[in-house]
Amino acid sequence: MKNINRLIYILALVRFAIPFVLVPSFYELHRDEYLYWSESFHLAWGYMEVPPMLSILAYISNTIGSNAFWLKLWPGLFGSVCFILTARMAISLGGKRLAVWLCFIAFAITGYIRLFYLFHPNFLDVFFWTLSAYAIFFFIRTQNNKWLYLLGIAVGLGMMSKYSIAFYTAALLIASVFTPQRKIFINKHFYGALAVALLIFLPNLIWQYNHLFPIVAHMQELQEEQLQFISPLTFIIGQILMLLPCLFLWVRGWYFAAFNKEGKPYRIFAWAYLFLITLLIIGRGKDYYALGTYPVLLAFGSYQFEQYVQKHKVWWRYFPIAICFAIGLLIYPILLPIGKPEKLSAYYKAARFDKAGVLTWEDRKVHELPQDFGDMIGWRDLAEKTAAVYKSLPVAEQAHTLIYCRGYFSAGALNYHAKALGLPQVHSDDASFLWWMPNKYNIRNLILVGRRIPDSTDKVFTLFEKRTIKDSSTLDLFREKGMKIILYENGKDSLNTIIEKGIAAKKAQFTRQ
Repeated sequence: MKNINRLIYILALVRFAIPFVLVPSFYELHRDEYLYWSESFHLAWGYMEVPPMLSILAYISNTIGSNAFWLKLWPGLFGSVCFILTARMAISLGGKRLAVWLCFIAFAITGYIRLFYLFHPNFLDVFFWTLSAYAIFFFIRTQNNKWLYLLGIAVGLGMMSKYSIAFYTAALLIASVFTPQRKIFINKHFYGALAVALLIFLPNLIWQYNHLFPIVAHMQELQEEQLQFISPLTFIIGQILMLLPCLFLWVRGWYFAAFNKEGKPYRIFAWAYLFLITLLIIGRGKDYYALGTYPVLLAFGSYQFEQYVQKHKVWWRYFPIAICFAIGLLIYPILLPIGKPEKLSAYYKAARFDKAGVLTWEDRKVHELPQDFGDMIGWRDLAEKTAAVYKSLPVAEQAHTLIYCRGYFSAGALNYHAKALGLPQVHSDDASFLWWMPNKYNIRNLILVGRRIPDSTDKVFTLFEKRTIKDSSTLDLFREKGMKIILYENGKDSLNTIIEKGIAAKKAQFTRQ
């Protein structure tokens, strides 16, 4: 047992290091990472898009250092702990070294390797789903009520990370009705665990109430712009592709929980999986929304597969690992940006990955890179060009110049590079940046960073005497290629008053009177 534990921790360390070793420094933070990094400077119990957990982690990272590594430390760390939890479930069933290796493969050469590299709420979501399953798994095995309280903590912290853990919790509760685990409803400690979860989540719930539940507006926007285009077939195909090298593992794990006599106590996980997938298909969820439900199935599958091959020769036991690695190496350039964009694009064309749908973006068009990779380049270049425009102004004019971005992503990226490039605070009224806009203004000039040139309906931009397109993003394969940097000069006397009234009206939409 000691040797197996040592193996688990060594593999957890390797899993943590893989992205930092393979991803070239050419790649920058992802567009959404800039938003979550920005939130760390405005700590609150909630934000327009997410609960506060990410901002707290980003705040800790900022106190340690400004390097992107300290931000990405968290998804790497939580990913390795997630692997440890999965391996421990497999070992508890009777798994040994091969089961551990299979669990490692699942977290090292599948979609999990990207998910646990990006500083997004999704890594916390998957972790707390896994921790919830881990708590239920050991409650089933031991009937010790302490595991119910761990479940309550996992759900509470999960709700403080991403609200979608509510779907998994609902799926588990519904599934329990169809299994012997329904007896949990007459256990007083179950309700104690619910109280713990609610107590942890309560500050964000109060925040949402005081701000008129902005998450509803955010979800409506997400539904209109992205989710409505997701079909059930696309979602199901995504479930296969995300964990393709280990497809046989989670399928075997689900079968173990659903039909195997030994797996009967864990039938709740088989039912919960079906209910969750159904909920996400009906709600048009993205394929990766379901990633949190697989670790427990992978634990079951790893244990079961090891049991099956123990009767064969030693070399045969590790043959599946070789097959998994072979498939994983083929698709690894899709999972992580392990080469320059131009080389990756050439590889995708040669491998005909454009036919597999992995290069289709939210605009439903096929591009040369996966969308996430296109979101990880070009930001420094955009910040440098904006800084050049700003510094071209006389010093006296710089003090009365507002840098405004149409999108939260460009505002976050420019602020990330602002100190090094000598830029002032960059603002936007997009997403949570709206709440950080000043209430008072004293400007004469405005630098706009955005794709669209404002028309006459954008009243603020009609109040300047002069408009000049100074520069634009020209980096190939950058998702925001073509974004313009426009200088507006000599604003009218009414400019500041109109801006103040407009911002106040927008903020009022999310403020309870």
